[in-house]
Amino acid sequence: MRAGITNPQTGWQLAIKLAFDKLVAALLFVMLSPVLLTVAVLIWVQLGRPIFYRQVRPGRNAKPFVIVKFRTMRQAPDPREELMSDADRLTSFGRFLRSISLDEIPELWNVLRGELSLVGPRPLLVQYLDRYTPEQARRHDVLPGITGWAQVNGRNELTWERKFELDTWYVDHWSFLLDIKILFRTITSVAKRQGISLAGHATTTEFMGSGPPAPTNRPL
Repeated sequence: MRAGITNPQTGWQLAIKLAFDKLVAALLFVMLSPVLLTVAVLIWVQLGRPIFYRQVRPGRNAKPFVIVKFRTMRQAPDPREELMSDADRLTSFGRFLRSISLDEIPELWNVLRGELSLVGPRPLLVQYLDRYTPEQARRHDVLPGITGWAQVNGRNELTWERKFELDTWYVDHWSFLLDIKILFRTITSVAKRQGISLAGHATTTEFMGSGPPAPTNRPL
């Protein structure tokens, strides 16, 4: 962490953030239950089972948790098909779900469990942990989020380095009002379908690292 900057997500402020997250997530679960059921049925018809996609992601302090999303890609029954690109496995129905972020709704369950926040750096792949620079690794000083500062400032249109700059800026400047601002800007971004994918890609590229890696101190 930079000299003179203290992580604001500690103590009572973090407790307020978590309480707000869980209250809003519970209300959204109730309000969106018809949407959840409808999307689940459509996935079952269009893609079959499983309906949900689960994957281990690093949370706060790189502690692993299982993120839950709606599945948007075809299964790969043949091991050789695991090598297929996201573009080949992503269906038109899946693209539609992603374009309006309906695939993210089940992550509200992770918020209720205290593993995710409504707002924070997006939880990425576990294998990226060893590829971050020490500065980039600071994105794990706070809870990851369903949406974040990088998501409302370009999302997948940004380079990895720019995303991480925005993530660490959020870590250093977090406030309750900033979270509210990001939530409202998220609604606008989703409505405009901004930053869904990097040009020429179904989603984005794999992050391969951008400098000396951070020390590995994640839980075993």
